[in-house]
Amino acid sequence: MSNDTRPEIRFPGFTEDWEERKLGDMMDVTSVKRIHQSDWTNSGIRFLRARDIVSAAKNEEPSDYLYISEEKYNEYSKNSGKVSQGDLLVTGVGSIGVPLLITDDNPIYFKDGNIIWFKNEHKIDGNFFYYSFINNKIQKYIRDVAGIGTVGTYTIDSGKKTPISLPTYDEQIKIGSFFKQLDHTIMLHQHELDLLKETKKGFLQKMFPKNGAKVPEVRFPGFTGDWEERKLGEVVVFLNGRAFKQQELLDSGKYRVLRVGNFNTNDRWYYSNLELEEDKYANKGDLLYLWATSFGPEMWNEERVIYHYHIWKLKFLSKELDKQYLYTWLLTDKEKIKESTNGTTMVHVTKGGIEQRTFQFPPDINEQQKIGTFFKQLDDTIALHQRKLDLLKETKKSFLQKMFV
Repeated sequence: MSNDTRPEIRFPGFTEDWEERKLGDMMDVTSVKRIHQSDWTNSGIRFLRARDIVSAAKNEEPSDYLYISEEKYNEYSKNSGKVSQGDLLVTGVGSIGVPLLITDDNPIYFKDGNIIWFKNEHKIDGNFFYYSFINNKIQKYIRDVAGIGTVGTYTIDSGKKTPISLPTYDEQIKIGSFFKQLDHTIMLHQHELDLLKETKKGFLQKMFPKNGAKVPEVRFPGFTGDWEERKLGEVVVFLNGRAFKQQELLDSGKYRVLRVGNFNTNDRWYYSNLELEEDKYANKGDLLYLWATSFGPEMWNEERVIYHYHIWKLKFLSKELDKQYLYTWLLTDKEKIKESTNGTTMVHVTKGGIEQRTFQFPPDINEQQKIGTFFKQLDDTIALHQRKLDLLKETKKSFLQKMFV
């Protein structure tokens, strides 16, 4: 178990106690001379804002790129110095305490006051320095000094007093390299997952007719002929869920109550002991449709639950319609609805409206099943990659706790 001087997990050959220092005792903690908006240019030396660092931490592109002239950069850098490889820039406003490791000596400038500059000068291994900053110890310090009930700020003075626990430089290199490689692996898995999602999106666009066409652009071999069209209300019935009063929702009970939030970010479950008519329960394999707050189809693959009023269960009126196919088609229709409402996901779908949606399907159920199975296998592959990615992120989180003091 970790203590104040030694981490729980170490590389072989390292036994020395770690030493706690304040960063201001080791290096210059500062900022730069202020740049005014009138000095911004469309090209030149990259100018960073706090939000650019936050975007970089998420591996996202910034909303825009800002620059200053090389002349202005050289003039101002005479006083403040130049950011160098191994230095750390840390956000002091907004999402505070987000670090950016400088990995080369390419010239950059940044917004004074909003970003704290730790002039490392290789006193600490750069990668170790970066991962120390995202670890719990320093992040807790930053939260504590930022203040409660105010707009939190991380200042130069707070930066100087920031505590850091340090092993020998050789051990720093080992730890920093380990986490850098782990992050690289996470990035590769994220890229694979994003590519799979884009692949699915592309197939959804090509394997269903569009713009009034009678056949899709891409089709399985052996299937020909036009697809048919019906109103959704002609092939399925949208069954209402149970409208609960707040006092009917229990903290424990016989049945879980499935709400829209349980499909997204809310992992809190309510329960009910009510015995209701059969159509108020969702069982494994049922096709559901969310219509409030968030909207779209969901396949329910867990135990029997009571589904909430903001969810419909789909009852099929024909045996010549494949459930997995309809689920996939509803995903394509969801994108059409989003396009018609400027891309928002906060869409209130009415039962009358959804029943009148034009539904396209191949009359041969074998073709429906092939399409449904294809996308289910793709979804299963995406889910597997997502689980692997989540596991890697949890592994990193655990190692951050156990490999630092």
